[in-house]
Amino acid sequence: MMLTIKWHGRGQAAAPFLLKSNHSFFRKKNEVIKVQNSSPSDSNAKKANLSATRKERIKLPKYDHGYGGKTFHISEFLRHPSGIQAMLNTRALQNFQALDSNIYRCFLPKVQLLDFEAAPVLDLRVIPTNEDCTVEMLSCKFEGSEIMERQNNHFSAFMTNHMTWKTDDFESFLEIDVKLNLTLEIYTRPFTMMPISAVEHPGNLMMQALVDRLVPVLLQQLLQDYDGWVHQQLDHIHELCP
Repeated sequence: MMLTIKWHGRGQAAAPFLLKSNHSFFRKKNEVIKVQNSSPSDSNAKKANLSATRKERIKLPKYDHGYGGKTFHISEFLRHPSGIQAMLNTRALQNFQALDSNIYRCFLPKVQLLDFEAAPVLDLRVIPTNEDCTVEMLSCKFEGSEIMERQNNHFSAFMTNHMTWKTDDFESFLEIDVKLNLTLEIYTRPFTMMPISAVEHPGNLMMQALVDRLVPVLLQQLLQDYDGWVHQQLDHIHELCP
């Protein structure tokens, strides 16, 4: 599920969440990607800070079909390649590729921004364990016209999607905690003449509406993928033990 998650980088929020990287490299396996900009922004420029959060809790289905006590727990699914693709929401991507054992480059379809087209590109790290699953945004950029790519230098982003599961009164639940923060550089008129609050207030409303709409949809899609994976495992068991 491409939402999930701690994400660091430079970029702009779309669906899911975006970040800029003019140059990135991996120093060691599983080490945070470093991002460098060829034309850094003015450190004295006015900056607006935007944020949105969303917590969601949903009941997990029980899968216990008597095959040696096999329960097909959600943690097992999220460690499986099918679960990783579900977390990345690969069906919504133009393409994706593995950069490392748990880092993936995701190419989103082109989006229309005013009179310009741009293709968002995300680098995401998925960290599944027995207790939780975290998706981090390491890098994000817009690929397109020179004008669009220059905008990548004027904002930074922090995104995290953290999933946990627990059992209360014999019922299992999946909990998701999504946080998104953006810092936008204000460098064009008439916005430079306005107070920062004139940008932050509508910006916060827009980001919160985006997160409120996307999180429940992506969570439901994740559960559908989980159900599909469980039935694939059952079919495989039936083939081995008819």
